[in-house]
Amino acid sequence: MSSVSFVVQSFMGKTLVLIGLAITALGLVVMLGVPIFRLPGDIVVKRGNFSFYLPLATSIVVSILLTLLFALFRR
Repeated sequence: MSSVSFVVQSFMGKTLVLIGLAITALGLVVMLGVPIFRLPGDIVVKRGNFSFYLPLATSIVVSILLTLLFALFRR
């Protein structure tokens, strides 16, 4: 096995573990009752049989979290 292959496999393993931990943490937060995808700042319009949902605040929070996550991987 070449050293490049080992490095790729090691990185992939660490990535999968981190993704699993993130999913577990998100599940625990949802179980605690924190409104993950209905934050203040999300726009909801309901009129008759029409509803529109624009997750503005949620998008900003997800963007910040992904930026921090990718910054950690860059190191």
